[in-house]
Amino acid sequence: MNTFITFYQNLGLALSLLVFATFLVAGTIKGVIGLGLPTISMGLLGLAMAPVQAAALLIIPATLTNVWQLAFGGHLRALIRRLWPLLLAIFIGTGLGILWVGMAGGPWAVRALGGALLLYALSGLALPALRVGADVEPWLGPLCGLLTGIITSATGVFVIPAVPYLQALGLSKDALVQALGLSFTVSTLALAAGLLWRGALGGGELSASLLALAPALLGMWLGQWLRQRISAVLFRRVFFIGLGALGAHLLISG
Repeated sequence: MNTFITFYQNLGLALSLLVFATFLVAGTIKGVIGLGLPTISMGLLGLAMAPVQAAALLIIPATLTNVWQLAFGGHLRALIRRLWPLLLAIFIGTGLGILWVGMAGGPWAVRALGGALLLYALSGLALPALRVGADVEPWLGPLCGLLTGIITSATGVFVIPAVPYLQALGLSKDALVQALGLSFTVSTLALAAGLLWRGALGGGELSASLLALAPALLGMWLGQWLRQRISAVLFRRVFFIGLGALGAHLLISG
């Protein structure tokens, strides 16, 4: 508790309010489209603090909101049976990336990721939906997972290529959001293990991240409430607009 209080006393009132507002907005967006909390949080908090410090604040809210996301929807067992090769490859890829690349991919890597995400979102809005056939799933899933893990280790953002792959499986909106929760939970835990290994995730950082949990959960609840009140067609449009906004943010901010 002392480390918790000390951390936010050092931050000051203005930055503490920024942490609260950031996770409230990020949690709401995540509740609607199933992603965005790490990207938005890292982007906004990175304006006022070191990336490693922002990543440490992210661990508890990201982990618990991802667990909440994957727990609701009624498709968990079927998704685990179908997606376990992807999930295992994400964990392995993140570990290999941390060992080989580290967590300092640089602005060029973040901008490249943002550009890819923006292009994918624009194609999703303008072109027919892509579909992954059952015959390619056994090898394409692990490949996408491995690449996602390596990109996560370099940028701290775990959406490419896992999100396009999951979206191309043709899942219902609730199953897709639950599948994203599974993928992001594995990515967050692997990233937390990397921060711990680098000595950037101690008791003080974990205690401090508790402040971010309440607004993130509140935002998540608001977002899920909104998602249940929009149609599948509107959800798909919002999903791609959200992806495009995240990509543009990464491309501009780097």
